[in-house]
Amino acid sequence: MAKFCGKIGYAETVETEPGLWEENITEKPYYGDLIQNARKLQNSGGVNDDINLANKISIVADPYAINHFYSMRYVEFMGAKWKISNVDVQYPRLILTVGGVWNGESS
Repeated sequence: MAKFCGKIGYAETVETEPGLWEENITEKPYYGDLIQNARKLQNSGGVNDDINLANKISIVADPYAINHFYSMRYVEFMGAKWKISNVDVQYPRLILTVGGVWNGESS
């Protein structure tokens, strides 16, 4: 089993102006294990297929991760930011399932 060390981005929705809400991203570092390392190609109808990971990363969760797992948006892995598509709570660990490339805001 390979080891994992990287940052996870959390989104917090804040009101920047009356009636205007935006997501602020906060990154926190985590350690864990790479449980599954796989990739899949997805036909997007364009010239090139989209690359999606089907990785599962198990992190040792701190109290912040346990209380804010619903706001996890991406994980840094292999030099890129990848969307977190699923979080499975198995205290004291969180199992993150990673999908496509993250194209949103980051800190």
